[in-house]
Amino acid sequence: MNDVLYMAWRYARFNWGKTVLLVSAISLVLFLPAGLHVVVEQGARTLTARSESTPLLIGARGSAVDLTLSALYFRPPNLPSTEFREVDRVTSTGLATGIPLHLRYTVREQRIVGTTMDYAEFRGLAVADGRWFGLLGECVLGAEAARAVGVGVGEHVLSSAGSAFDVAGAFPLKMPVVGVLEPTGTADDEAVFVDLKTTWIISGLAHGHDNVNTAQEGDRGVLKREGSNVVANASVLSYTEITSRNIDSFHFHGNPDGFPVDAILAVPTDTKSGILLRGRYGEEGTSVQMLVPSDVVGELLETVFSVRNYVILGSIAVGAATLITAALVFVLSIRLRRREIETIRRIGGSSRLLIGVLASEISLVVLAGIVIAGVLTFGVSRFGDLLVRFIGS
Repeated sequence: MNDVLYMAWRYARFNWGKTVLLVSAISLVLFLPAGLHVVVEQGARTLTARSESTPLLIGARGSAVDLTLSALYFRPPNLPSTEFREVDRVTSTGLATGIPLHLRYTVREQRIVGTTMDYAEFRGLAVADGRWFGLLGECVLGAEAARAVGVGVGEHVLSSAGSAFDVAGAFPLKMPVVGVLEPTGTADDEAVFVDLKTTWIISGLAHGHDNVNTAQEGDRGVLKREGSNVVANASVLSYTEITSRNIDSFHFHGNPDGFPVDAILAVPTDTKSGILLRGRYGEEGTSVQMLVPSDVVGELLETVFSVRNYVILGSIAVGAATLITAALVFVLSIRLRRREIETIRRIGGSSRLLIGVLASEISLVVLAGIVIAGVLTFGVSRFGDLLVRFIGS
């Protein structure tokens, strides 16, 4: 038996090119359906866990999927903003707590999430280093966001500038990092958390100015001074950094009740309160909608599973064709080795020995393909969550 295996191994090693191609084809044919199934299942568990932990969601009317993915996974919002007074409306019912989310800006590729401390309590977020934000302009980084941006507590990050169509003329805001969160394995790891009012400052809805009242004529930014009246020039710009010296000069323009939020997490006090609240938002014709995220994600997953099944069926069909091709390769290989087989017979090799050698060669290739496919599937099952997050980012 050892002689048979040795001869099969030597042949496979000598014809390494053909062996590598066959092993690769077989391993991929076996891995693709299994790997796809594992990735989809892990992605479904991740989506389901996040959505089931979020009872209700409020936002502008439109695509339920867009609103859900934006609020739960901090995707760029595609729907119009909702007014902040909607948060007060939810909370004033006594049925739930409204948690606002503002998601329009980024720090590099990391989403800035403007919210309140209620969000940290709701998600159970804990600070690994530093503290939570306490003043305007301060930010707290998720574990992955801190790694991606490459900063820590005591350093600063810069928000994204307003777009070319931003009529408010928003300036980038330099924000001190006061904390880094412990990793959670969720979208919170990739976010930059700030107070909701800080995002309004980035939007240009609030700003501070240089104090020109104490300046004298000839100072930078002062054209002339006539008694108590000071005429400033265009060099007096809004601050791009909030410090202890200028924080008192920041003020909002307009009624904050009308300021924008992109989504509102509604956390009912109990199941009955949630049902009553959903009834109040069930009226047609309003500019806002209330969603149950788990229902939206469930419908989305049904579509994903349907597509997955078709892809798996296609992979199986391709796999069958590949295995037939591999079988043809083995048959043609045996025919090409006719002189070699005849030589083995002349030196005393029996038919049983020849069948054993050929069967061992095929078994080695198939076994190698199965092992490689198993290793790849195990790798996907172990690191599938990271793969899903990478694909979704």
